[in-house]
Amino acid sequence: MNIQNAQQQVDNWIQNHGVRYFNELTNMAQLTEEVGEVARIIARRYGEQSEKESEKEKDLGEELADVMFVVFCLANQTGIDLQESFQKKLEIKTKRDHDRHHNNKKLQ
Repeated sequence: MNIQNAQQQVDNWIQNHGVRYFNELTNMAQLTEEVGEVARIIARRYGEQSEKESEKEKDLGEELADVMFVVFCLANQTGIDLQESFQKKLEIKTKRDHDRHHNNKKLQ
């Protein structure tokens, strides 16, 4: 599946199950909430905080997919082609960061 297909699948889901998109501000709040859930899992599972027994069942992949779903919603409702935008971003990062990361002593 490519990004365009994923955006289309989300749009189809919204049309068939979600009635309509939440407005952009609601989706932004939803995105923040989902990113917070990802942060909580990572902080407790990989950081110094202890993970509660009830949190050990949480699926990081599922939470990351929740983030992607809301990002696709925001892109769809604002007319963004994420496939194109992501490709452009990779090209920018490749040109800008290639030597920078290779020369970063902290990464060696």
